[in-house]
Amino acid sequence: MLLVLCVDLDDDLGRKTDFETPVIGRDNVEAAAVALATADPEDSDVNVMFEGVHLYDRIDADESVEVAVVTGNEGSDISANREVGEEVDTVLASISTSEEITTVIVTDGAQDESVVPVIRSRIPVDGVRRVVVRQAQDLESMYYTIKQVLNDPETRGTLLVPLGILLLIYPLALLADRIGMPGAVLGGTSALLGLYILFRGLGLERSVDHVAEKTRNSLYSGRVTLITYVVAAALLVVGGVSGVETLEMVRAERGGADLGALRVLASLVYGAVVWFSAAGITSSLGQITDEYLDDEFEWRYLNAPFYVLSIGGVLYAVSAYFLSRVSLEFLAGMLTAGTLLGLTSTLIFAIAESRYSRSGRARVS
Repeated sequence: MLLVLCVDLDDDLGRKTDFETPVIGRDNVEAAAVALATADPEDSDVNVMFEGVHLYDRIDADESVEVAVVTGNEGSDISANREVGEEVDTVLASISTSEEITTVIVTDGAQDESVVPVIRSRIPVDGVRRVVVRQAQDLESMYYTIKQVLNDPETRGTLLVPLGILLLIYPLALLADRIGMPGAVLGGTSALLGLYILFRGLGLERSVDHVAEKTRNSLYSGRVTLITYVVAAALLVVGGVSGVETLEMVRAERGGADLGALRVLASLVYGAVVWFSAAGITSSLGQITDEYLDDEFEWRYLNAPFYVLSIGGVLYAVSAYFLSRVSLEFLAGMLTAGTLLGLTSTLIFAIAESRYSRSGRARVS
C-alpha cells in the first residue's frame, strides 16, 4: 500500500483554518486544501495538498493508496520534526491493511524536506515530490539556504564580520579625510580586519570566548580575583613604565654612554621589580581569598606571596648591585634573607597543613 504524505512543517493548515491534523483521506485532504486556499491563496502548502490529491487519483486505479496531511509547528525545526513524527504514527495507526506500507512525501521546498529522515525512520520512503510554483522554482530553496547560513553562528561570523568591516572602510575613509586623519583610521580598520582573520585562522576565538565567559562568571559570582587581576595588570604596566624611566635615568647619569646588555637589564629590573612584586602579591592574595571562600583553601597556598616577596627582594638587590647602588654585603644579606624567608614559609605552612588537616580529618571520621 502506498501512503501519499503531504508535509506542512510550520502548520499553516492548523493556524489558518479550523482543520485538526493529521488530515486523512482524499475528500478530507481536498476540503482542507480548499479551506487553506480560501484563507490564504498565496500559501504554497495549498499546492502540496492538491498535488497529494492528484497523486492519489492517478495511482488509485493501479494499487491501494491513501493520502494524508501531517503538520509540525511554528517552533524550532527539532520541535516541528518531532510533531510531524507523532502525526505520522497516528496516520499509520489509523490505516488497516495487511500490506506493507510505503510512502511518497510531498513538500513545498527544502525546509519541509528536513523532516524526511524522521519519516524514513517510521516507514519506507519511495520518493520525495517537491511542489513549487513554476515561475519561482528555485526561489524558496535559495531563500532557505540563505536563511540557514545566517542562522548558523559559525558561518555568520566567518562571512558577515569581514564583510561588515570591509563595508565600513569607505565611510571611515570619508570621515578620516574630513578630520584630517586618513592614515590612522584606515590603518586601524585594516588592523581590525587582520586581527579578526588571524584569530579565525588560528582558532583563537574559542579561547577568547572561554576567557570572556570565565570573566563574566567571575563578575556575577563575586570572585575577588577579578579585582586583584585588574589591579595587578595596572601594577605591571606601571612597573614597565618605571623600568624604562629608570633605564633613561641611568643613561643620563652616565652621559649617554653605552651601558651594555647587563646594565640595561639591571636598570629595567631595578625600576620595575617593586611594582612587579606588588602585582604578584596582590594577585596571589586574591586567589587565596577565593580558594578560602570556595572551601578549597590549603595552607601551602600562603607560600605564594612570601615566594614573590623573596624573589622580588633578591632581584632588587642583584640589579641594584650591578648598578652600583648597594654594597656586596647588602647583596649577600638580601640573598640570605630571601632564601630564609622562602624556606621558613614553606616549613611553617607545611607543618600547619599537616597538623590542622589531620585533626580536621580525625574530627570528621
